[in-house]
Amino acid sequence: MTSEQLQVASLDDIVFENRNKLYGAYDLRRSYHRITNRALWLGVALFLAALITPTLYNRLKPEQAPVEYMEPITLMDLKTLPQEEPPVVVPPPKQVAPQVPTIRNLPPEVVTEAPDEVTVPTVDDLKDKVSSDKTVEGDPNALDAIEAPAETTGPAPVEQALEVERKPDEVFITVEQYPQFPGGNKAMASFLQKNLNYPPAAARTNVSGRVYLQFVVNTDGSIVDVSVVKGIGFGCDEEAMRVVKKMPPWQPGKQGGRPVRVKFTLPVVFALE
Repeated sequence: MTSEQLQVASLDDIVFENRNKLYGAYDLRRSYHRITNRALWLGVALFLAALITPTLYNRLKPEQAPVEYMEPITLMDLKTLPQEEPPVVVPPPKQVAPQVPTIRNLPPEVVTEAPDEVTVPTVDDLKDKVSSDKTVEGDPNALDAIEAPAETTGPAPVEQALEVERKPDEVFITVEQYPQFPGGNKAMASFLQKNLNYPPAAARTNVSGRVYLQFVVNTDGSIVDVSVVKGIGFGCDEEAMRVVKKMPPWQPGKQGGRPVRVKFTLPVVFALE
């Protein structure tokens, strides 16, 4: 291909120089741009047609009159319901309490100057009247309509209240006066030292410590419901329970001046000399 032919030749002519141009690839490359432009314009036309078609359809379709679903109703067809008038409620007459006769009887006040006239009602004046800040002539029979309460609304005595609230089987934890071993703590320590035996198993293993027991002291001083709260084992727990059950009756605890059942916790010490 000469230089003059190169100036006017296309890319396809240069690529297919000295090749078989009757092959399909050469025709496809030459017609590629034309087919691409045609497809582009066809796609644009279809897109615009899809947008315009609903608008044209709405404008060109025949208008239909709306269907009427409501039937005409005349005033003669309406039936008026009878209106029920609400019943008239007559309020009961107010009962006015009779006026109680009162007499002026003010409490004494400390003043710097004595008033000119001071009238103090006597016992006879207060017999059929009530003390008030002013004197009113009321119905003398009104005092008979006032009934005194059957029972006094004031607080019951302390002993009576405690007796009502107390239950026969109730066990107290905190009381006014706690139960006590006969003779006091020194006598109890002497009793434990005299009756407590060191278990052989605890002595062989050199075990020592405190066994905490819990029991209930009845109203007669007897000890019941003995149990171990915290033990050390090796026979010490059983020995402590045995000795506590062997104790003589205690002085019972008291609440409100009366003996009650009290739960008591006692530590029993096991120590090797």
